[in-house]
Amino acid sequence: MIALSNKVLHRPPGYNLTRFLVPWRYFTDKTTISPTTLRMHSFRCSRYLFLLFLSLIAQGTLAQSTPPLRQIDAFIQQQYPSLGTLYKELHQQPELSLQEEKTAARMAAELKSLGFTVKEKMGAHGVVGVLKNGPGPTVLIRTDMDALPLEEKTGLPYASRARGINAAGNEVNIMHACGHDIHMTVFVGTARMLVELKNQWKGTLVMVAQSAEENGFGADLMLKAGLFDFAPQPDFAIALHDNSFLPAGTLGYRAGAFMASVDMMDITVRGQGGHGAAPHTTIDPVVLSAQLILAYQTIVSRSLNPIEPAVVTVGSIHGGTVHNIIPDEVKLQLTLRSYSDEVRQKTHQTIRRLSDNLARAAGLPDDKLPIISLRDPMTPATVNDPALTQRLVGVFKSTFGEDKVVEMEPYMVGEDFSRFALDNQVPICMFWLGTLAEETIRNAKEKNEQLPSLHSPYFAPVPEPTIKTGVKAMSVAALNLFSK
Repeated sequence: MIALSNKVLHRPPGYNLTRFLVPWRYFTDKTTISPTTLRMHSFRCSRYLFLLFLSLIAQGTLAQSTPPLRQIDAFIQQQYPSLGTLYKELHQQPELSLQEEKTAARMAAELKSLGFTVKEKMGAHGVVGVLKNGPGPTVLIRTDMDALPLEEKTGLPYASRARGINAAGNEVNIMHACGHDIHMTVFVGTARMLVELKNQWKGTLVMVAQSAEENGFGADLMLKAGLFDFAPQPDFAIALHDNSFLPAGTLGYRAGAFMASVDMMDITVRGQGGHGAAPHTTIDPVVLSAQLILAYQTIVSRSLNPIEPAVVTVGSIHGGTVHNIIPDEVKLQLTLRSYSDEVRQKTHQTIRRLSDNLARAAGLPDDKLPIISLRDPMTPATVNDPALTQRLVGVFKSTFGEDKVVEMEPYMVGEDFSRFALDNQVPICMFWLGTLAEETIRNAKEKNEQLPSLHSPYFAPVPEPTIKTGVKAMSVAALNLFSK
């Protein structure tokens, strides 16, 4: 203690700024300090504290709340056995788009057990959970739930053997080949984490498990069903997507254009059928279809600006019944990708122009020109909000290290997470989550082999590091956004 006139001042234990208040040479149990001396050193201390405050702001120490990383790591370690089991169960029990009944029930049960107010069957099998935790920002975290009509060939002990009926009424194999099982597991882990850390954030957490992402319209169904009548409109919306080329433990990001817009186009090429031995008496839609397919491949290289990315892919062609009959029609299915509405519209117009004029050149009248239609609503381009993206990149780099957070090029795949931006009213950010062992990537490079991509029957994420990284990344992102 320090005597000052007739009053006693107590120095708090561990108080390390006292030297800026009064030099230690004055400190003895009997020392009496004049008010002038104390004022002088108090001014010195105030000046120091002010400069320290400015320095902390400049470094971002006070600008952003620091997530409790040790507590997060410990909780993830504790939860992983349960999350690992959940992942394998989801992987073994995939469900097709608009059929995610059991999967949705599992997501709803998880959220209910954590105290969320839950609404089910919103937009097909969509699930929404709302957790109010005092005044503050509203943060939306989204996962998708549907799987693909694909036979798994990974050879994993927990490989899917599920089968189901697709929209066309055909029995098909089903596999989580796009990693939505990873997404859901991270989603559940993040919900558990944020409930565990409720005393460290304030605001409203909205957890959305979406149906029919692979069809491109699940988000639209939820919005039209009143998603933001049940839940408040978010201040931020975030999501992740696993990546089949990044190592586990790594995150990828891109500010601005992240994924392309997607159109699914159906074209019925009509003709005049007849005997295969007398093609001169027909207008062959098979030959015309072949000409159209080749012509469509010139759109990107000859009709669009070469610095504007676009894709025109014919993914399906069906026509005819037997060897020796020229059919009356052939059906084509296309996917079109771009980042701008201008490129999208020009692509559509060029397909129409080529289709009509090649059909006329084949001798078809105007009432027999190809029928062109768009299947389902288009999926808008996913454009990450630049400010939100840079904010999260800073959080990720401070959490995982600079070398674990990689800037990526835009991808031409599509994601209807873009719908949650509500026409740019809500800042959104989706980031990539690495899924592969370093050794797998290294071996593929050494052998000059391609790694299995998303939608491949051989796609096999490494569960533990992928899930742990995903939960940690999504948790620190949400905690930072709640500190708005």
